[in-house]
Amino acid sequence: MAGTLVIAEKPQAAQRIAAALADDGVKQVKKRGAYWLEAKRGEETIYVVPAVGHLFGLKAKEKGGGYPVWDVEWKPSWETSKYSEFSKKYLQNLEEVAKKASRFVVATDWDLEGSLIGFNILRFVCNTVSSQRMKFSTLTADELRDAFLNPLEMDRTNALAGETRHVLDWLWGINFSRALMHAIKSAGAFRIMSIGRVQGPVLALLAQREKEIAAFTPVPFWQLFALVDGTRFLHVQKDFWKKEEAEQALAACKKQGTVKSVTRKKYQQQPPTPYDLTTLQVDAYRCFGFVPAQTMKIAQSLYEAAVISYPRTASQKLPEKLNLKKIIQSLEKNPAYSELAGQLVKGKRFKPREGSKEDEAHPAIHPTGQKPGKMGDQEAKLYDLVTKRFLACFADAATRESQRVEMMFGTQLFFATGSVTVEEGWLKFFQPYVKTEESELPQFTEGEKAVAEKIWMEDKQTQPPSRYSPASIVKEMEERGLGTKATRAEIVETLYSRDYITDNRSMKVTDFGMAVHDALMNSCPDIMGEELTHSIEKELEAVQESKKTEEEVIASGRGVLGALLEKFKEREKEVGAVLLKQLNVTQRKASILGKCVKCGEGDIVIKKSKFGYFAACNKYPACKTTYPFPHNASIIATGKACEKCGTPVITVRRAGRRPFRMCLDTRCETKANWGKKKTEKEGEKTEEEGSA
Repeated sequence: MAGTLVIAEKPQAAQRIAAALADDGVKQVKKRGAYWLEAKRGEETIYVVPAVGHLFGLKAKEKGGGYPVWDVEWKPSWETSKYSEFSKKYLQNLEEVAKKASRFVVATDWDLEGSLIGFNILRFVCNTVSSQRMKFSTLTADELRDAFLNPLEMDRTNALAGETRHVLDWLWGINFSRALMHAIKSAGAFRIMSIGRVQGPVLALLAQREKEIAAFTPVPFWQLFALVDGTRFLHVQKDFWKKEEAEQALAACKKQGTVKSVTRKKYQQQPPTPYDLTTLQVDAYRCFGFVPAQTMKIAQSLYEAAVISYPRTASQKLPEKLNLKKIIQSLEKNPAYSELAGQLVKGKRFKPREGSKEDEAHPAIHPTGQKPGKMGDQEAKLYDLVTKRFLACFADAATRESQRVEMMFGTQLFFATGSVTVEEGWLKFFQPYVKTEESELPQFTEGEKAVAEKIWMEDKQTQPPSRYSPASIVKEMEERGLGTKATRAEIVETLYSRDYITDNRSMKVTDFGMAVHDALMNSCPDIMGEELTHSIEKELEAVQESKKTEEEVIASGRGVLGALLEKFKEREKEVGAVLLKQLNVTQRKASILGKCVKCGEGDIVIKKSKFGYFAACNKYPACKTTYPFPHNASIIATGKACEKCGTPVITVRRAGRRPFRMCLDTRCETKANWGKKKTEKEGEKTEEEGSA
């Protein structure tokens, strides 16, 4: 009797699906260095076979490196990329098991990417597009069984919308990336470069901010202050833009003052809304310094461990069907959350405060209630953040009191404000992740006399706009409709990997990144604008809603792209010359890390050998000083020297991980504790240990 093939997106998901569906135990069948799982459910044999994400990728039908490229086809991922060779064994296992099955069930993630992964396996491996679809938001046994017993039809429109996005993004990326590389090659150099329909507008956002900072001219202003009973009062005008006016106001002040008014007002501070992916990424960066890609990786790990729900969601809703009461009661059994969850159970508070954002595919990110097993430090931090945010959504509003005191000193009015918490409410639930300003003013009484300890004037200047952080740019991308919840972090990582931006907390566009931006703005500004990518997103939504066909949208996208490429070709040589000039300058600057402390004359520069990159003094052979670099990382000069050993300090950046700084001397005392604290999976030093 033929069985049922259940297609899982990843091995961890496959294990949980099989365990949930099996009547009595799961058999693991190892083949080719991978495996699939077999389970009996009644008389039915269920084969749960994992993919490893996309098993098929797009490839140009014609060979060569020219552009434009229009004709593409799906090929096994192991054929399209050397980095995907490991996927071959998973594809072969699916091909073998598909021959044993008469029924097919797609159990990949319920989003465009997951639907496309399943759809490609169906048509290219199973030779069918007829299947059932499991929809779930957590990998708990109850939800997986329910999804299997109550399957939906294959979400073909999601798959086609996903395919349309892949084709358009691939065409956009391959053509403009080749155009850039062809331009710089025509000028006499080779460099891997990329630009895409979302990457371009995001680079433009960052470059525009960089230009605003460079063009900023500080404007002086003055402020007046008075100190009374240790409390600083500010003049009600706040900012004086003419110094003589501030001086006149100061001259009109007298130290003997009078309390003109005292205002105290209580107000309620409502609980937070549940996490969607963007707000989780922003908070994880604020609380732990996790870059968005890192947060996504950790959240995915927690999802696969069945302790939180699917993280790639834009929803701030927690529908009743999730059985929220049961989740809270389960959390009450966990000692880490028993007190907080117990308060909610006792008060029968099972209705959360929700936000306005919705996502038809998945609810807001929430704990499943299942007690976590052993977690690494980063997983434990993110799980605690998600869980406490979830619990806080059900708690009472906090009661705060604002205070304002106004005082007259001579003819001039000053004020001071404060705020205190009267009733903690949800603030108690979300510790230590919420900070409130507790600044209670002294008990002044209206009409009473007061004496200023001093009254003074301060010179100040306006400040330039701040640069984006990895978290704030992801938030900005969401607000502007650039990219998707699943791709935004990856786009930011690509900008780093191409050396278009640098630094971590303050994203600075490099000189080369600025050259790419300026060259494209001059030759083909549409690729850097937001309007084009917005129009494409609307077209993709039309496919998803069956209002347009995949073929119509791809044909339209090709027409727009073709016109843009024609514009670019007209100025290709000019673009190449600009990029090459800046590349040469950038490479010279980037290769110099700092002065050599051994000889005192040379510079420590980046060198390459057959074994990889390393640092060495450029006065070789007179000075033979060398230093090793961390493996599989990009090295960025900081322009600073270590206070302990004097060697240059570098920033070490690995994709999807938090950058860290270190000096070059492996024996420096700043590295004394390295190796004592390990991350759970990689066994490498933490970012804190990597600081100099």
